[in-house]
Amino acid sequence: MTNDIEALIDYYEREKAIDRNRVIAALEYAFCAAYRKMVPGAENIHTLRAAINVKKGETKIYATLQVVADDEVQDKFNEVPLSVALKKNPQVQVGEELDFNITPKDFGRIAVQTAKQTMQQRLRMAEKEMLFEEFKDRAGEIVSGVVHRFDRSDVYIDLGKFEAIMPSRERVPTEEYNINDRIRAYVVAVENDGRGPEVILSRSHPHFVRRLFEAEVSEIADRTVEIRAIAREAGHRTKIAVWSKDDKVDPVGACVGLRGARVKNIVRELNNEKVDIIRWSDDPKQLVEEALKPAIIRSITLDHEKKVIHVTVSEEDLSKAIGRRGQNARLTSRLMDWDVQVRRDESQQKMFDDRVNNAAHGLGQQLGLDDDDLVLEMPADYIAESLEISEDEASAILARAQELTNA
Repeated sequence: MTNDIEALIDYYEREKAIDRNRVIAALEYAFCAAYRKMVPGAENIHTLRAAINVKKGETKIYATLQVVADDEVQDKFNEVPLSVALKKNPQVQVGEELDFNITPKDFGRIAVQTAKQTMQQRLRMAEKEMLFEEFKDRAGEIVSGVVHRFDRSDVYIDLGKFEAIMPSRERVPTEEYNINDRIRAYVVAVENDGRGPEVILSRSHPHFVRRLFEAEVSEIADRTVEIRAIAREAGHRTKIAVWSKDDKVDPVGACVGLRGARVKNIVRELNNEKVDIIRWSDDPKQLVEEALKPAIIRSITLDHEKKVIHVTVSEEDLSKAIGRRGQNARLTSRLMDWDVQVRRDESQQKMFDDRVNNAAHGLGQQLGLDDDDLVLEMPADYIAESLEISEDEASAILARAQELTNA
């Protein structure tokens, strides 16, 4: 029995880092719960307490009973006649309380088994309370741990003496995790609800990238360079805008590092997620130009009231500006907190159409045709469709046009 109790206390004190007194308190509570289950009618006793002698391995259960006159006993579970109480304490008076040893024979050994589950529940709660105390001020930090188990799509991370959870909503869609994988994650929150304290981790949060830059870039750590804005679609792309009050410091270069070493370390941690580092500007026009590179912007129109930016680009740059599935434009909108609308520059198309029309008109005059849609060197099938003639006739027209051009 001595070994059983000492082993339990030593295990939780050493392996779980739970204070010895808290372990003993949990054992006492568990023994009282076990007594109520084992002894018929014990659930009616109002006040029970357990006393554990760790060195001797003994456990005793005491009930606190109120002393009443011999002829006034109504509740045998919580009251004791004065005549009985006087045998225990000759000085006791009616109305006072006395503790009576009500420990059954061989209670300790049986109770250890019966109380085990209750004790473990209490110690888990104690462990969670310690977890809350340690992590309540660590929200916003990056921690390192080992993947311990899965519950559906939620990942449980072993942080050493504690366990944290990375819910499915905080996972990166493109990442897969395996048991015993060591990963780093961002502490989103430390919650203390009805289920007990819980540490919520994330690898998809934008501030995860922010903290990685703060750890990797010394100029950000000492505030020479500031991160002004960040937008992220986890697993795919992140845009981060940086600025420095020191004109001698290149904020983008500081984040990239020598030969890109700094940003490469961050990209490696993010499993090759694309990271765009841009120079922050308080001028929305300059900022949108930086954010949409390498696309070249033709024109920018601002609607300050609705916080909308209308951007036009050439046909060639349209796909670059919008990005795959609209990702580049969408992240730029989040980064700037403006609605960025990207459109093709119609003025360039109009200039091209005017040149085509002029050429077609001149060609039509030389060939004796009135249709302005005819264009020199235009494919024969297009001319045939436009003029509603056969391709042979269109080819003949092109040949005649070429002769006139060479004449």
